[in-house]
Amino acid sequence: MHDLKALRADPNAFDAALKRRGLAPVGQKIVEEDEARRTALAALQDAQAARKTIAKEIGQGKRSGADTSELEARAVALREEIVTLEEKANALQTGIDDVLKALPNQLDSSVPDGKDESDNVVVHERGAVRNFTFTPKQHFELGEQLGLMDFPTASKLSGARFVVLRGALARLERALGQFMLDTHTTEFGYSETTVPLLVGDDAMYGTDKLPKFSEESFRTEDGRWLIPTAEVPLTASVMGDILPETTLPIRMTALSACFRSEAGASGRDVRGMLRQHQFMKCELVSVVAPEASDDEHERMTRAAETVLERLDIPFRRMLLCAGDTGFGAAKTYDLEAWLPGQGAWREISSCSNTRAFQARRMNARYRTAKGPAFVHTLNGSGLALGRTMIALMETYQNEDGSITVPEALIPYMGGMKVITAV
Repeated sequence: MHDLKALRADPNAFDAALKRRGLAPVGQKIVEEDEARRTALAALQDAQAARKTIAKEIGQGKRSGADTSELEARAVALREEIVTLEEKANALQTGIDDVLKALPNQLDSSVPDGKDESDNVVVHERGAVRNFTFTPKQHFELGEQLGLMDFPTASKLSGARFVVLRGALARLERALGQFMLDTHTTEFGYSETTVPLLVGDDAMYGTDKLPKFSEESFRTEDGRWLIPTAEVPLTASVMGDILPETTLPIRMTALSACFRSEAGASGRDVRGMLRQHQFMKCELVSVVAPEASDDEHERMTRAAETVLERLDIPFRRMLLCAGDTGFGAAKTYDLEAWLPGQGAWREISSCSNTRAFQARRMNARYRTAKGPAFVHTLNGSGLALGRTMIALMETYQNEDGSITVPEALIPYMGGMKVITAV
């Protein structure tokens, strides 16, 4: 949500921020509607005061036996006027709120202009891309040949965009999750958290998933939502709170299943595990004081990069341009891993600073010497397990179709060093 007071002070700056995202100006219109709302509220207060005064006069008149019919008629008229003014003010407020709810966060000044992912900027690249002496295969070819990745059975059970993992690949996914949690909790101070996989409307709205992205999530018949990411329950855990300043920063991590409808993704990445309705992800969330959020964004991104460095998977950090930055983010870094089978860089993590955007939507504040202020919230993948498995399988594949286990994961794999066919 946006700061209406700041918008009122400089609607032109607000519109300039929208223009960077390719959106039409609405600032002046909102200011005009807000002025009309405030005028209605002022008139409402005057009418209520007048009605209160008349009520006293009617009471006094009746006690003295005077004719109060004229006063009573004025009281009826004022009551009708009050109802009309309340309806007008509420309608204007609802209209303003509906517009603001649908508008994305304002971008940080360091975010480059651009229309889409082709305009994103490479910040740095880490790790050497492996030179193969054979033609590398894609992950689904490797998994199916190993007999450990089963898409037909998953389709029989649930339809398209699901997978059944077996044996060593199932253990590899578990190993990756444990490795990520251990790294983030022991080295970066994140608190391991188990979260509900079902949340209500308030949690989804507060973390900017509603109303804009309702079609991208699954809703149950009782009105709850399957989480699209653990960002939702982790961040919304401070919803409505006024936190002691001494509790900040709050850093949380959760390994959870995530569910996305992939609406609009028809025909994209149909084969394999890259774009699934259900997947595992290790999520990172930070709740910090505003002055700390820029440094926290860098810190969070480094935590995600550390996982890739330990696994020795080549990656690059991308600063997303204006046209590719997500709805709730002020600034986003994507980490893209090199997939030898595809011969392409693909996103494996996204780390965003939302500033106070989510905090305003869910009224999350902290105490300062000057009174309550909105916190800043950040979220990032540390990492998405399925995509990490894809990068790992394609990077560590051998000519015979087996997959070498990275050194960092051998203890988590019970000493297994090579994944072979069943």
